Amino acid sequence: MSFTFVAFAYLAALILTALLIFFAIWHIIAFDELKNDHKNPIEQCKSLNPLIIPEYATHIFINLLFLLGGQWFTLFLNMPLIAYHLNKFRTRPVMSGLGIYDPTSIMNAQSLNTAQREGWIKLGFYMITFFYYLYGMIAELIRD
Repeated sequence: MSFTFVAFAYLAALILTALLIFFAIWHIIAFDELKNDHKNPIEQCKSLNPLIIPEYATHIFINLLFLLGGQWFTLFLNMPLIAYHLNKFRTRPVMSGLGIYDPTSIMNAQSLNTAQREGWIKLGFYMITFFYYLYGMIAELIRD
């Protein structure tokens, strides 16, 4: 049993993915509050937009660790979500901040449903990768 860089990468990914799961749950709850008119869109966008860059940066950092550790399959699993994040950030609405949610258009029923569906899909993806990283970390630690 040896603690290698790959084991460290899986351990860090496990911890950081727990953070990403929290972000996804926050995302789902926020859009549910908007859908049920519990909060106004301006307040909600002010609370969601600052979380976008940390979420994307955390996910890219995890995959940078896997790139440095030579975990190509794990990196390949994460590439579609990285590409989606980059495209979503590249095509974000023109605003003064770095967020992707615009308070004037977020109450549109289609964009609200899309954002909520995106939150559920991300939550599912992060849950699956959380358990995959747990398996990868254990497999790496018991490998001779």
